[in-house]
Amino acid sequence: MQLKILVAQPEHTVYAQAICNLIEESAKARGTGIAKRKPAYVEEKILTGKAVIALADDDEIAGFSYIETWDHHRYVANSGLIVNPKYRRHGLARRIKAAVFELSRTKYPTARVFGITTSLPVMKINHDLGYRPVTFSELTQDDAFWAGCKTCPNYDILTRNERKMCLCTAMLAPSAEEVRALAVDLSDMIVEG
Repeated sequence: MQLKILVAQPEHTVYAQAICNLIEESAKARGTGIAKRKPAYVEEKILTGKAVIALADDDEIAGFSYIETWDHHRYVANSGLIVNPKYRRHGLARRIKAAVFELSRTKYPTARVFGITTSLPVMKINHDLGYRPVTFSELTQDDAFWAGCKTCPNYDILTRNERKMCLCTAMLAPSAEEVRALAVDLSDMIVEG
């Protein structure tokens, strides 16, 4: 099975409805909160170069994820990670997540990368990429980000707790610039020590 993982291009907008269907089906199957997305939203991510898509040999949609910026590019969220059930259990989610993470850091090197999830496998992947669990207060406080949770069945929990906690786990990775600065600081310490 050959799968292509690439930054989505305008010709991939034909997959928008199928991606939305996969997101909705996954939410139903897991019984947990995944915010619904409309095809126009997915198309916008594709058209602006803010999405990664995985395609099978027959050009069937195998997976997808996108990025969104918040607080004037201070934060980038990697969201909408979905893998077609036909292609699960082959490490595809990890590969898509790594690709969208790299895209985020390339496009927005000063932004911290974050996500919220109820999925243990996604938490493990995030951890391997350098994310750490944080409280919701360490994430963007942009109302538009939190409005994206309105279609989640757990939205009442989020609002009841004044956006301080929900069933999702918040995870945050440093920006590419913060990582470079830390590497320089560590190399200076090694040279001096």
